[in-house]
Amino acid sequence: MFFLTFALTLNFVDRQIVNILAEPIREELQLADWQIGLMSGLAFALLYSVAGIPLARWADRGNRPKIMAFSVLVWSGFTIACSLARSFPQLLVGRVGVGIGEAGLTPAANSLIVDYYPPERRASALSLYYLGVPLGTLAGMALGGLVADAYGWRTAFLVAGIPGVVLAPFLLLVLREPRKAHAALLRTAPPGALAAVKTLWAVRTYRLIVIATALQAAVGYGFGPFIASFFIRNHGPEIVAMATQAGMGVSGFLGLTLGLSTGLAGAAGVWLGGLLADRFGRSDVRAYVTIPAFASLAALPCYAVIFSIDSGALALAGLALPNMLGAMWMGPVHSTQQSVSPPEIRGGATALFLLVLNLVGVGLGPLFVGTASDAISWQFDQDSGRSLRAALILTSLVAPFSAFLFWRARSSIGRDMTRWKAVNPV
Repeated sequence: MFFLTFALTLNFVDRQIVNILAEPIREELQLADWQIGLMSGLAFALLYSVAGIPLARWADRGNRPKIMAFSVLVWSGFTIACSLARSFPQLLVGRVGVGIGEAGLTPAANSLIVDYYPPERRASALSLYYLGVPLGTLAGMALGGLVADAYGWRTAFLVAGIPGVVLAPFLLLVLREPRKAHAALLRTAPPGALAAVKTLWAVRTYRLIVIATALQAAVGYGFGPFIASFFIRNHGPEIVAMATQAGMGVSGFLGLTLGLSTGLAGAAGVWLGGLLADRFGRSDVRAYVTIPAFASLAALPCYAVIFSIDSGALALAGLALPNMLGAMWMGPVHSTQQSVSPPEIRGGATALFLLVLNLVGVGLGPLFVGTASDAISWQFDQDSGRSLRAALILTSLVAPFSAFLFWRARSSIGRDMTRWKAVNPV
């Protein structure tokens, strides 16, 4: 599990580092907010999602450690390439390449973990893997901010990409492919891509949690590229004073503080969500969707307060709570989407899940925030700080719809989790 979690950590270092670098990139390349949203969101998510389908098909039949090693090498190389970008189109191509490479990791890893662990331990095991999300976000934002302050944003991309080049061969050496012991599975051809999608989308629980998680991601990922910009634009003098007192530049200070908030609180949320789901799920499997429903709904008032208060210090400190709540879905939801899917297309199940999540959440979330901020700026006399504040609050209103869909899944999860037991005696 250590190497899988470390791989996902690097995945999110390379994915999230652009968030803390957004403001210096915007200033140097003279970009609008919608371009930041496109670069950090849709450009990455579109190719991530599209590439995920064939890579997941490969994961359902091929050697998963090899697939993961190849993916790590590709996205790390493109992250390094971002350091050489001299224009917006060049940076856009680099982020697209990162998305293509990162698409191969999680479908293979999820499928592998499900083969390693029995159903009653899967949420906890997957929570350990998904600790890489907040830890990678922490490392990416802290590393990106500190390195950018000292050496510039280009060097930050370079430093972020190197560890993956080193990790790739270790994945080949350390991880085992358990399918070698199940030759019958390899001889059974999985259904075609369209048939697999139809099979998965017919499972009510799967369908509901995919849409619910995509909406949840639209909030979390939509905020990501703009959180540092929000504090710089709305609490600039206070942030400068705090950074100066800490002996840091603004990017380094925000990268470290936002990274710690996202990373530590997010890690607590991932761990707590998986722990509670496995604990209460033993007696009532509805816990696997009830916990994400409550967590999603509880985060809404937190965001309203954080984006409205006048104190930058309190807003920074307050982010920890919604960051924790916003991460509690990872273990329960990924465990559920694997458990309600046919075993021969579990890689495809994760790919379809990520396709919708990334197109809606990672792709459209940041683009919506950036476009909304630009579109309503005239109402605030072109004050980019106030318009961004309004766009973030508007985006947070998506959370109740996510909670509603998670809650609806309670009525079908028990039936859908037993649907494939005849062919999946694990």
